[in-house]
Amino acid sequence: MNDVAVLGAGAWGTALAIHLARVGKRTHLWGRDAALVDRLRRDRVNATYLPGAPIPAAVAPTASLEEAVDGAEAIVLAVPSHGARALLRRAAPAVGPATTVVSATKGFETGTLNRMSEVIEQELGPVRPVVVLSGPSFAAEVARAAPTAVSVAGRCGDVVRAVQQEFRAGACFRLYASDDVVGVEVGGAAKNVIAIAAGVVDGLGLGPNALAAVITRGLAEMSRLACALGARRETLAGLSGLGDLVLTCTGGLSRNWRVGRELGRGRPLDEILAGMQSVAEGVRTTAAALELGSRHGVDLPITAQMGAVLAGRIEARAAVEELMLRRQRPESDRARGGRS
Repeated sequence: MNDVAVLGAGAWGTALAIHLARVGKRTHLWGRDAALVDRLRRDRVNATYLPGAPIPAAVAPTASLEEAVDGAEAIVLAVPSHGARALLRRAAPAVGPATTVVSATKGFETGTLNRMSEVIEQELGPVRPVVVLSGPSFAAEVARAAPTAVSVAGRCGDVVRAVQQEFRAGACFRLYASDDVVGVEVGGAAKNVIAIAAGVVDGLGLGPNALAAVITRGLAEMSRLACALGARRETLAGLSGLGDLVLTCTGGLSRNWRVGRELGRGRPLDEILAGMQSVAEGVRTTAAALELGSRHGVDLPITAQMGAVLAGRIEARAAVEELMLRRQRPESDRARGGRS
């Protein structure tokens, strides 16, 4: 995997391109905005999405999808979930049959409720090896080579091990292998919804007790949904579940947490989103998670309340009160048949 294409020149895609260049890869960084790409070439920094992180010479920014993908031995998908299918469809004719595709996009596709690995296989063909990369990893931290550990999951063990080997960067980037693709993807997507709830707690000034409750019960929700979709519960206790959840619920760099904080302070969602450069995936994921929960008979109380807040049907403080006033039940899912 000496030649890699990173699709998506936002904060996460730029950080991954910087990381891959650091480990010796020739990397094309594709962005749909030609003006942004021109600035990346000229200034060697993504001042719009990842300021202060120099882009190495081994990274070649390009607005040509064909140029980025043609000849790539690995493709890293790092675009918002709602744009993934159309981009993959455009890229498909230039993607080689043996190219490894690494999904670094967290979310469900609106409408189909597909996970990103399913979208990739539908658009590029099921024979291509697909690996999912997820875990506690803020873009700015990866770009500055701060110690980071993530999960990589796939159905082909040899391909997963190859990505482990090729993407590792000494003491600063470590990858743990898994074959639980569903668990890793659901954890990476669902934690963004709980991060919005954690931001609401902060915006309302409710304190660390409430935050601990949101994180813990949020993990229970994530685990129930993931297991209903075929995941293993222990995966949600790992990096792509609990690890990513803790990071996004406690770190000020989380876009989803910032959305929740501003909701807790009383700002309307449209105004919050209009002031953001990057996509907060949790906003779209909330509705998709609720639909998946309904389809599989899984109760998601925190997600439901965040859905009501995002839709403007209830104020943030009232949503928290609704959660606290729910009928008290056993903590263990097994004790109540898997329901919340």
